[in-house]
Amino acid sequence: MQDKNLKFKTQNSKLLKVLFIGDVVGKSGRRGVKEILPALRKERGIDLVIANIENIAHGKGISEPTVREMMGAGVDAFTSGNHVWAKKEGIFLLDNPEFPILRPANYPPGVPGRGMLEMSVKKQPVVIINLIGRVFMKDDFDDPFRAFDSLLKTAPKNAIIIVDFHAEATSEKRAFGFYAGDRAHLICGTHTHVGTADTVIVNGRAGYVTDAGMTGAEDSILGVAKDGIIAQFLTQLHARHTMVDAGAVIFNSVLAEITVGKCVKIERCDMILNKERG
Repeated sequence: MQDKNLKFKTQNSKLLKVLFIGDVVGKSGRRGVKEILPALRKERGIDLVIANIENIAHGKGISEPTVREMMGAGVDAFTSGNHVWAKKEGIFLLDNPEFPILRPANYPPGVPGRGMLEMSVKKQPVVIINLIGRVFMKDDFDDPFRAFDSLLKTAPKNAIIIVDFHAEATSEKRAFGFYAGDRAHLICGTHTHVGTADTVIVNGRAGYVTDAGMTGAEDSILGVAKDGIIAQFLTQLHARHTMVDAGAVIFNSVLAEITVGKCVKIERCDMILNKERG
């Protein structure tokens, strides 16, 4: 009986709880992370927190103060996407080893930053990979599917593999999920800012969601004030994007339980922070 109990404890010690937070948008998104994450992490026993932060600094790009703010709130690693280049001061952070920030790995050679991050969590090797899709995207990127294959060749053996697939088309995200699902442990889509309800374990191994969603102002259109966006659709004229910094905040994320062999559970972990702030 004692041997069985010891074995059970050993198995539990190898289980990692990973929280992936959808695109954090501006001041409202940062407030949501700061006020929700510390208690959530403690209550759910979360071992690793990853957040997409390409929109963290006033809606586009990153900055050192905003990244440090999220690190202070308990985020361990950061992924991004095509908007990470929006602020010049933030680009320099991508090459600074002090900041665990990724940009999509399938940008052409010579681009600042890295697309893969190796770390250790509970003595377990973890590899985080950031990729960007090509369907409906304005820029030309290398093939994310083959980029994933190449990156895996350099990953440590027995590492837990987590992927942020930053893409517009749901079909491309689903295709990648099935393509990589027998080799990755967690695949989270980002970019559209709308959380999807399709959390599932694909290929019997990888936790998957088409889009983790957004952490930002609830009364907005993807974090931006509604009036200007609606006017843009009505007139076809470009309108200035004004960020919503006050009011209720939605916190979109997924929580996965992962072992070395596979993801055993994945679920949405969404909340609303109903506090008015200036």
